[in-house]
Amino acid sequence: MMRKLLEIVCVLLLAALIAVPFIQIIAREVIGSAIVGAEELTRFLLICTVFAAYPLVTASHENIVMSELLDNLPGRLRSSLRFVIVAAGLATCGFLAFVAFQNISGNMRGATPTLKIPFWVFMGATTFGFAGACLVHLVQLRKPDAGHGSVAL
Repeated sequence: MMRKLLEIVCVLLLAALIAVPFIQIIAREVIGSAIVGAEELTRFLLICTVFAAYPLVTASHENIVMSELLDNLPGRLRSSLRFVIVAAGLATCGFLAFVAFQNISGNMRGATPTLKIPFWVFMGATTFGFAGACLVHLVQLRKPDAGHGSVAL
């Protein structure tokens, strides 16, 4: 259920990411004037799309897991290396989620220059993405030899 909801959110973010520059181009050609803040909104949507999708990528074992190398190793070595990779991913994502959260809490009053998007909203996608991937890595750590199947979100 959570996975499907996140997939829908990612598709909507991607659609918006495509629509905003398209509308900007049409506005420049038809109206002869750019839409103020379109570049900033596009940047924000790109960040949101990338980080909202990161837990899905992690759950699908499509992030950096060296699958070609793992597939060609003997079983015991493959399990050990898979554990190291997942543990490193867990530590990295946990640390980055913590740092992003610290950044948010240290700059609650900040906002983007043109559209005045609050800093906590802007950085919230980063925190969400790394925290979500951290949770996925925790599940993978509990089932280290689950293969390349998808982890349920």
